[in-house]
Order: sequence, then C-alpha cells, then structure tokens
Amino acid sequence: MAIENFVPEVWSAELLVELEKSLVYGASGVVNRDYEGDISQYGDTVHITSLAEPTIGEYSPHEDITIEEVDDESQTLLIDQARYFAFTVDDIERRQARDGGAVLSEQARKSAYRLRDVADQFLASTMAAGVADENVLADALVADPGDAYDLLVEFGVRLDESNVPEQGRWVVIPPAFHGMLLRDTRFVGAGDESGAATRANGLVGTAAGFAIHKSNNTPTGESGRMVLAGYSGATTYAEQINNTEATRKERGFADIVKGLHLYGARVVRPTGLAAADVTIGQSS
Repeated sequence: MAIENFVPEVWSAELLVELEKSLVYGASGVVNRDYEGDISQYGDTVHITSLAEPTIGEYSPHEDITIEEVDDESQTLLIDQARYFAFTVDDIERRQARDGGAVLSEQARKSAYRLRDVADQFLASTMAAGVADENVLADALVADPGDAYDLLVEFGVRLDESNVPEQGRWVVIPPAFHGMLLRDTRFVGAGDESGAATRANGLVGTAAGFAIHKSNNTPTGESGRMVLAGYSGATTYAEQINNTEATRKERGFADIVKGLHLYGARVVRPTGLAAADVTIGQSS
C-alpha cells in the first residue's frame, strides 16, 4: 500500500473495527457506548444526567397530595486517555517483502491489537475500582469446578439484590477459571456456530445466567485475580481513532504511519457490577 493510496478516514474506520472485534471489557453487551458520538478530542467532557427516584406517597380521599420537583443527578464522562502508534517501513524492506503492498496494513492491524489491549486493561481497572462496596464479595478459592459454578450463582444473587436486570448479564473470567468451568456439565460452551467475531470478544459460553467472557486482562487482586460481573448499563465507554496520518520520511526513503486513539470510561451505576478476588487452585 503506497502512501498516495492512503485514505485516513478508511484506515480510521478499519482500525476501530479491529478494536471492536477484539475488546472484551469494551465489548458490546459488557459496556454501553451511549455517549460515543459526543466526543471529538482529548479532554472532552460529556455530562450524563439521570433522574432521581420518585417518592411514592399514600393517597387518602379528600386530602392534598404532595407534589415534588423532579431532581436530577449529573455525572461526567471524561475523555482522558490518549494512546498512539507510529511506525516506519523502508521502501527497500517493503519491496523485498513477499506482499509488499500489505506491509503497512498488517502493521496497522497489529497496532490496533496493541491499542485494544491497553484500552481493555484501562476498562478492567476502571470497572474494578467502581464496584459498589456492598457488591464486593469475600475472597474466593476456586479449587474445583463446583466452586467456580457456585461463585457465578453468588454473583447472580448479589446482582438480584441490587435490582440488576437478568437479561444481558456477563462475567469476565481468567483462563484458569474457564478451565474449571469446562469440567462442569452445567457450563455451556460457545461452539463454532457462534462465529469468529463473537469469539474474538472473548465469549466462551454461558452458565448460571451469565454470558461468560475470557480474558488475560482480569485485574490483579490482593491474592488472585479480580473476576467482574455485571450488565452493560453499569459502565459507559467512548472511543475514537482521532487521527491517522501517512507521510514520507524527510531524511530517507520510507513511509511513516501514525494514529491517535482517544477514549474514556465511567462506572455510572456501581451497584450494576459485582466483583470477587478469586484464587484458582487446590486448598492448602
């Protein structure tokens, strides 16, 4: 792909597609992107307004009712994360490659993967820090498949008590936890019919009312890995590839490609998440 054929808008769109295909914590159904269209640059602030719960009064005939004003609460989504990639490919190296025209595109895809990995770690840590205190379960030892399934049930109960909708619940687990679930007949794995795009977002099956996603980016806890569960209404995420550019190297014969990824996230409903510090292994 030569520089003269470089179309920034197309590359930006393709890089976002690569990001969306491989995000786990940022996957559709895990977070919402309700405010993504409101960002354009680093430092943008999106104001999120929610209505307070109404008061339900007891009515008695011939008595005046109390009329209350509608109160609202405001939260902010700050686009405070900015990451970039920049690489150069020498003309000779590109021409000596088996498919020289694909070198830039392939390197851009690799860049998108690394951007995704960094963004996913940011999302995971943001969610872990935003869980309501009452929804942080006691540290758990998962020593056998039954322990893994029982922990999912406990997550479900805690979310039930927080009035979280049952539809669309998810949990993100580390590979070792997934290995435990594979030994439990109550776990339903995602087969080939689920499609490569679905599996790319870490979806590996269902159990106990949760869509199960697997990730190496589960945050590190004090004793193990933080397993997070919830629904998409709990966290909002916004991102965009703000700019992609291709230029010729001033002193040399090479192409330079660079891109900027802007994003931010906020836990808008802390009780919509639950978490536990999980250790996988045999009890001592």
